Amino acid sequence: MDRYDRLYDLYAEFDTETLRAYREFVDLFPPLDSRVALDSWDDANADLAERRGRIERAFGEEGDALAEVAAIADRESAFTALDLLGKHGRAPNALVLDVDETLRSAGDTDNEIPRETLHLLTEFAERGVPLVICTGQTLENVKGFLIQGLGNELVHSGDVSVVYEAGAGVFTPGSGADTKRLLYDGLDDDVRGVVDRVRDGVLTEAPERVRRGCHLQGNEFNVTLKPNYETGSDDAEAVIDEAMVHLLDLVGVAAGERLDLDDGSAAARAHYAAEDPEIAGAIDRAGASAEATVPDAAAALFDRLEVALYRADAAELAAAELHKAAGVEASLDVLGVDDPFVCVMGDSKSDLRVMEWAEETGSGVAAAPEHSSRNVLDHVRATDDLVFAPGAAADVLRTVYAWCALADMDDTAQAMNDAA
Repeated sequence: MDRYDRLYDLYAEFDTETLRAYREFVDLFPPLDSRVALDSWDDANADLAERRGRIERAFGEEGDALAEVAAIADRESAFTALDLLGKHGRAPNALVLDVDETLRSAGDTDNEIPRETLHLLTEFAERGVPLVICTGQTLENVKGFLIQGLGNELVHSGDVSVVYEAGAGVFTPGSGADTKRLLYDGLDDDVRGVVDRVRDGVLTEAPERVRRGCHLQGNEFNVTLKPNYETGSDDAEAVIDEAMVHLLDLVGVAAGERLDLDDGSAAARAHYAAEDPEIAGAIDRAGASAEATVPDAAAALFDRLEVALYRADAAELAAAELHKAAGVEASLDVLGVDDPFVCVMGDSKSDLRVMEWAEETGSGVAAAPEHSSRNVLDHVRATDDLVFAPGAAADVLRTVYAWCALADMDDTAQAMNDAA
């Protein structure tokens, strides 16, 4: 009987839906300081163990792994996991996870990571699968919700790493001298100098509307202008458009000072408008011009500086050499993942870069929510089609967990053959 037949029998002959319900109850509603609640939890835990035991006895040496699969994944997810194992020949040995609108719920609960998702991440950590949190957020913001959601012990276990500010730095608690790697320290004077010059003047030299309507996010390296909380959505779009023009002008001024340009601001607008239609739209809506000749030397420097517009949400300057993929590689190095095969979950163009790195190097697979940018969805659907509903990152995590459990069965069988 092959693995597909055993999975078919597992889901046909056992009440796996009830098994998963007991597992969820036991995991997500631990014993409380109440005799009634404690008794209910004890009863559910005993029933869970009894149902698992039936599966373990029915499938012999593979029973424990198959019981674990059934307790986590429904039939469709389990067969998807087996298909992925057959296609790739191995399971992920690390997770690379974007936060906003990927792990966090979309829509009305956008500031929350569902409790089920957080619990599944702890299950992966217990299985020995490291977690790489890969985000554009500041390190302090990420540290706060990680400790609150995953617990201080796990965050400082040496199996969790954070790529923050979209690749500016890597933070891996419990890793000695490698705990914090400042990747921006490796930049040369031209790139570092432009970013520092822009940061110094981005608010003090801003037009009044930008100065009053925006704030500078507390990044270590990247320069990010965000609308103030009291700025309404229509005003936010207008003020971020104007902030983008101001940011481009400062980039041009800083580049012009280094390259002796007559009008660096005009060159910067023209260059980035030609590169990104969203930036061109912001310049147009702000009533500014993007018509200018861009000298070759200026274009070469601008190519090393990444300017991004997040409509009505942010105008940002970063170094093109510092991106999530470079941060992930550094993070995996600190974690000691020598032969990475990761599952990348994200929704934006910065996450796409990691997904493309994983595909090009044979280092993993990609998953994305349905509301992701078009290029991300095209990539994910063209590879393994791991697309999930907004706020439902747990659906893919359950599939990947089952994938890991099925791969462990192969490893166990191989070890037994070697021993024989």
